[in-house]
Amino acid sequence: MKAITFSLHTQQPLLATSFQGDPNSDVSYSYIPGSMLRGAIIGRYMKQNRLAELDLASEEVKRLFFDANSTCYLNAYLQSFDGKRTLPIPRSWFKEKDAELTDELHVDVYDFSVNKETPLESPKFFGEGFWSKERGTVKFYKEKRRINIHNWRDRKKGRSTQTKLEEETKQLQGEGEIFRYEAIDSGQTLQAVILCSSDADAKLLTNLLNLSPDIWLGGSQSAGYGYTKITKINYHSNWKEVNIYADTSTERDFFTITLLSDLILRDEYGQYAIISPSTTNQVPAPLIKEIKTILGLNIEMNPYISFTSSVVIGGFNRKWGLPLPQVPALAAGSVFVFDEFSITPEQIQQLETQGIGERRVEGFGRIAVNWLSQPEVKVRKAKKDVALNSPQLKTDEARSLAAQMAERLLVQKIEQALQKFIARTEIKGDISNSQLSRLQIFARKALSNGDCDLVLSLINNIPANAKRQFEKAEVNNTSLNFILDEWLKKPTDWTWVSNKDKLKAQVADAERSFNDEFAIESKLAEKYTLRLIMALAKKATKEKNK
Repeated sequence: MKAITFSLHTQQPLLATSFQGDPNSDVSYSYIPGSMLRGAIIGRYMKQNRLAELDLASEEVKRLFFDANSTCYLNAYLQSFDGKRTLPIPRSWFKEKDAELTDELHVDVYDFSVNKETPLESPKFFGEGFWSKERGTVKFYKEKRRINIHNWRDRKKGRSTQTKLEEETKQLQGEGEIFRYEAIDSGQTLQAVILCSSDADAKLLTNLLNLSPDIWLGGSQSAGYGYTKITKINYHSNWKEVNIYADTSTERDFFTITLLSDLILRDEYGQYAIISPSTTNQVPAPLIKEIKTILGLNIEMNPYISFTSSVVIGGFNRKWGLPLPQVPALAAGSVFVFDEFSITPEQIQQLETQGIGERRVEGFGRIAVNWLSQPEVKVRKAKKDVALNSPQLKTDEARSLAAQMAERLLVQKIEQALQKFIARTEIKGDISNSQLSRLQIFARKALSNGDCDLVLSLINNIPANAKRQFEKAEVNNTSLNFILDEWLKKPTDWTWVSNKDKLKAQVADAERSFNDEFAIESKLAEKYTLRLIMALAKKATKEKNK
């Protein structure tokens, strides 16, 4: 497929109103609908050509904006940290009811469309969201939302007016009603796709996108919503919506359809229908009739199992200044499984390229054939890879400066860890100030070159009376003599630090940690072990002098 991909960065909250919530609230879709992108590009086309309205008889206008066989504007879904367009979570994915996805723990997810025999005791649908496979791992993405409270007010007065009952009409007049917007939050990146049938159309649409990086999308634009920036406009001569080729899609035990966007179908009477294929239906479901019609096949499609949900689709026509009729549709992520039948790679490619159902030009009816094949996957929360997104340093001077900055940040973290440990730790027992003073002196001498053996030699060669004092004194219910021996013989273990894995710092692509080669060369662990011993001895001396 010829395709134009581009990223959309939300600079303000974006309101793509759906039919969720109560009458006093507007709840946005979790994505930017293709119809909204088409409308924005139509606006640019009219402005560039100085048109007051579109000429619907024009072949170019039909081809660019109203012919699904020539151009399709796909929904803009969240963009992964790898720069790919994510896709809706399949509704055949189930997890254990009590399993929760956290920043640290993954969730085992079972695909019931591949194998329903699973060890789950209380299976539950994984949940709404998007996913992408990154370096062999399934990553879960969820859009961030912002809720704002508004009140209806008089435009001229700039404030709400008192609500009164009109005697003639018996209707309430005035403002002050409170309502809320739940919008896609600012600071997020989504990726949009425009499918084209020719290179000439792709070039024309690319030029329209390049007119300005600034674009306004969605509702309430005058109230601080919808400002978005366009970046990374790319043309692809052979773009695929899913990461599987048609040649390998025929090698399956079942024939599976997965919806990548909402699907609008009509039944045999012309009514919008959300009937899932079933063996109990006397009349074939609209989905089956649609697939047969597109492929020109006269075969039996036997439904095996379906995992579906429905949604109500609406919209707003700026030309009319009126909302569009509300239409029921099968929700994105729905999965339909049929018994295997003969189908060629060319027919699979036709279905995936063309799509099925109505309003395909607006991104509806996108499907994947025989896409999901793994019965079990491990899903993790998507996290931004700092190394991939940090600026790359080009000169030796810049790298050296970044390394110094990272080292200073690392030292700050170690200092904080040291102070926390000293604050909650003390030397207990009958040990004289002279022995504590001797310990400080030897540790200070050893500090310059990180020589822990110097302090070890002190402990091992002190008189028997002094030795007993070190053995009887305690640190955290452990003999002072034993714990000093442990710290000094294995300083790089850092047993006194509870979260040593977090002791690292990064500036650009320069990273420093407490156990890297620079730390080993500079004897960072040894020096801070000696500083710890000095600080504890000093603290014990102060406590005795009180």
